[in-house]
Amino acid sequence: MSLANTRIAARWLAVFVLAVLTAGCFQPMYAEHTDGTPGLREKLMGVEIPPIDKPNASQEARMGVEIRNALAFKLYGTATGMPPTHRLVLRFTTSRSSLLTSITTGLPTSEDVGIDAQYNLIEIATNKSVMTGTTFSRVSYDLPGSYQRFARNRAFHDAEDRAAAEIAENIQTRLASFFVAGT
Repeated sequence: MSLANTRIAARWLAVFVLAVLTAGCFQPMYAEHTDGTPGLREKLMGVEIPPIDKPNASQEARMGVEIRNALAFKLYGTATGMPPTHRLVLRFTTSRSSLLTSITTGLPTSEDVGIDAQYNLIEIATNKSVMTGTTFSRVSYDLPGSYQRFARNRAFHDAEDRAAAEIAENIQTRLASFFVAGT
């Protein structure tokens, strides 16, 4: 066996030994615990999401309901009945901007919907904030011709719904990280 082959074999042996030694360190995020401690699914189901404070019948109230519903589905799925251990307070602002305009009509042909959200996770037992964070979403959409106002409205609402789902996904991922790692 040559010196080069010996070195390659030694490297592979080192990689194999490290893999074996660290194999016990890996723990799937959504794994069931056999020691009786609650798993991530149970911890996420213990997060209460109160209604978001926005003026009734406003566009932002619709977005608040959309974000809250998407987040509730991500946290709870279809399950119910867990007593809350934490409360998640959400605040957000929305924005809308034109990206491209038509040279002939002067009307926008592509727009951007933005949501900037702040969240605060409060432990109910102590009423202390245990985690805060911010997230954002920007979704662009194309606007059909100038005479298709209903299609324009539908495109705008679809973009808002996609942005709300992205905000919910970001918050759910951050909450899962907090409950698994504690930070």
